[in-house]
Amino acid sequence: MVGTNAIRGSRVGSGPMGEAERGESAPRVHVSYWCSNGHESRPSFSREEGLEIPQTWDCPRCGLPAGQDKDNPPSAPRTEPYKTHLAYVKERRSAADGEELLDEALKALRGRTGGA
Repeated sequence: MVGTNAIRGSRVGSGPMGEAERGESAPRVHVSYWCSNGHESRPSFSREEGLEIPQTWDCPRCGLPAGQDKDNPPSAPRTEPYKTHLAYVKERRSAADGEELLDEALKALRGRTGGA
């Protein structure tokens, strides 16, 4: 088998199947969606009875939400900046609360170890 370029499992004349072998395609409808950057995307959906077409679609170019109204696309979602655990703790507790908790913890620790 040295020197052959044949692809395993293929044969001469084999190619992509046509509709005659696959059957007919389901009827489709193309819907236009626009994002706030002005990108248009046109996904296709089946015209199957009872199938709902989504109101929004994620733009494949920029990832922003896109809507069917070209003049009024949905706005970008507001993202909150990343917060550390400490930032969340500081929202719930004051500096005085932190000092009080630290004193309690140090007293408990010193009591266990017998330290001063």
